[in-house]
Amino acid sequence: MNKQVILITGASRGIGRAIAKKLASPESILYLHYGRSAESAEKLQKELAASGVETHLLQADLAKAEEIAKLIPTILEAHGRIDVLVNNAGVTVDKLLMRMSDEDYEEVYRVNQLAAFRLMRDVARPMLKQRSGKIINISSIVGLKGNAGQLNYAATKAALIGMTKSMALELGSRGITVNAVAPGFIETEMTAVLPAEIQEKIREEIPLGRFGKVEEVANLVAFLASPAADYITAQTISVDGGLNR
Repeated sequence: MNKQVILITGASRGIGRAIAKKLASPESILYLHYGRSAESAEKLQKELAASGVETHLLQADLAKAEEIAKLIPTILEAHGRIDVLVNNAGVTVDKLLMRMSDEDYEEVYRVNQLAAFRLMRDVARPMLKQRSGKIINISSIVGLKGNAGQLNYAATKAALIGMTKSMALELGSRGITVNAVAPGFIETEMTAVLPAEIQEKIREEIPLGRFGKVEEVANLVAFLASPAADYITAQTISVDGGLNR
């Protein structure tokens, strides 16, 4: 039985790290992409290797097309296939619209949307040849409901949902599934810096009354990456404690 070859972008921290740990098994080969967090990525690789999981690190600036272009070919050269792509990497440059520059918008667009597009395009050909594959895009509650001060982020995360549905239609006849996961407010480094009063206000709006855990997002990704989800495609599934309702 072939091992499942998996690429996770932005795998060194937060949700990406939790996804990597959840997908790690003796039956998987993990490619962990990171941008700048080399120390965190190396620490994760050592942790997974200690438990017998084959892992490889891939560094790339996802804002640069020439660096993205090397990722999928590197994996194909080594294994001849790729089974799962998790587009998790993302950045934020939060500002109110009147203060947001073109550069602020474009920085978020290049990493959150354009990089995901390029990777989906690059992975489509080998998956079509295999007649199998799973693509999982990490969107956001902000892409579904919007958020003041995050117009650029909301636009890219909403675009991921549209891209997910369109690509699912294009690839479905070859047994390839494409889905999006929309996390709500999750306990990460990004939410930890929010003032206590803001955190409390957000909790009051969440029916379950708490922030989510990265592992709860990773659990859904692992399900979508498994044979149990072979008949699920073109969907956007929220992990948000009931915030999207």
